[in-house]
Amino acid sequence: MPDKKAIVIGSGVAGMAAAIRLAIQGFSVDVFERNAYPGGKLSLLEKEGYRFDAGPSLFTQPHNLEQLFAEAGENIADYFQYRQVPLSCSYFFENGKVVNAWTDPQAYEAELVEKLGERPGALQTYLRDSQSLYQSIGTIFLNHSLHRLRTWVQPAIPGALARVKWPYLFGSLHQYNRSRFSTPEAVQIFDRYATYNGSDPYQTPGMMSLIPHLELNEGTFYPEGGMISITHALLALAEKKGVRFHFNSPAERIIEDRGRVRGVVVHQENLPADVVVSNVDVYFTYRQLLQQPQKAAQLLKQERSCSGMIFYWGMKESFPGLHLHNIFFSREYRQEFDSIFRKKQLFPDPTVYVNITSKLEPAHAPEGGENWFVLINAPANTSKDVSDQRQQLRQWVLQKLSRLLQRDVEAAIAVEDYLDPQRIETKTGSYLGALYGTSSNSRMAAFLRHPNHRSSVRGLYFCGGSVHPGGGIPLCFKSAEIVGRLVASGIHH
Repeated sequence: MPDKKAIVIGSGVAGMAAAIRLAIQGFSVDVFERNAYPGGKLSLLEKEGYRFDAGPSLFTQPHNLEQLFAEAGENIADYFQYRQVPLSCSYFFENGKVVNAWTDPQAYEAELVEKLGERPGALQTYLRDSQSLYQSIGTIFLNHSLHRLRTWVQPAIPGALARVKWPYLFGSLHQYNRSRFSTPEAVQIFDRYATYNGSDPYQTPGMMSLIPHLELNEGTFYPEGGMISITHALLALAEKKGVRFHFNSPAERIIEDRGRVRGVVVHQENLPADVVVSNVDVYFTYRQLLQQPQKAAQLLKQERSCSGMIFYWGMKESFPGLHLHNIFFSREYRQEFDSIFRKKQLFPDPTVYVNITSKLEPAHAPEGGENWFVLINAPANTSKDVSDQRQQLRQWVLQKLSRLLQRDVEAAIAVEDYLDPQRIETKTGSYLGALYGTSSNSRMAAFLRHPNHRSSVRGLYFCGGSVHPGGGIPLCFKSAEIVGRLVASGIHH
């Protein structure tokens, strides 16, 4: 019997994980990638002795990766090393308060009580409910296709749905947090988790309170070598399993005929396949690869997630008060989100995230220096004057950091680069530079995300941050796992 052939378009985390899963199932797998490198957003920037993870910087749920290696029959330690970090994030407020979010719940609670005057027990109760919500509802929503009857007839479903309390669905995350914490700073800290999938805490439902469970109950981790190590490990595992990668090879079209996928056009050549998996932003998949502009336009009825403006700053000095993950909060949080999502404008007092991997691996910067990855939430790119805005934003960010750190931050910058929404779209194929596809700013957002398969085209599957279950590295792994199960079950191919 001839090889079953599978083609994966795009080598982001989800694309590589899907390719590995199909190879394990016995498919002959080819991955076509338009860039010269794998990883999608999970790439690397090196400049004058400074080394930056170009995209995602938070590593949670390492079991997603461990499970993939185990299913492939490989020892993950031969490919990838990581460690748990005791501090998930340091939070800096304009009123001078600084909170260290320890991943040990007792230590974190003591911090909130001592630094903010938060109610004793508030954090423990919150995290217990977050865990319960994740384990009952979250695992169903995130690990299964919401678009198959089989998901909804599982024995666990009635009990899980019974746990969906009114505030989880009909109140915003901000309203939920305000009911659980007594201090504005604690509310703001837990509102921030909405940004983990590019959403607005004043709109996204209280259901998103399950996100802190991943970081605080399950733990925050650091991959040795930085986030790029995940890309390297996936590439090595895929190649070990016989997956062939073709870089600088953009897919031009998905071939479908009479309700069945037939293959892909690359370099003007028709390449047959039994299964095609698109790891391309679902908007571009429809508009360009399937040549269905009407369907692509329909997808745009859903609000895009936010994008980001990233500065890569090689610092020639060290900042002892900072750690691996640092957040400098806006004084006017609601106005900031209003500006990003409603007005589609950058906000003069932005919340600033600073990631510094040289805190854990000093070799990522020259001696005595640090590698700052500075991310500011920005509207998905709807305007053309981004470069002007970037210079303005740079000034706002430098003023804010210098004020809160009481140091001249700009004077310490030796090397600089940036990524804006336009560059994000160009480099990663994310429509409008939206980092997570669509936002989760409505109760129905989870159901409106594009499914991982399409019933009208047998053999065509979708994975990655723009489809179910959503954006971010853990969910990209889960989308690949769902695709693997759909293919294995023989559905639609």
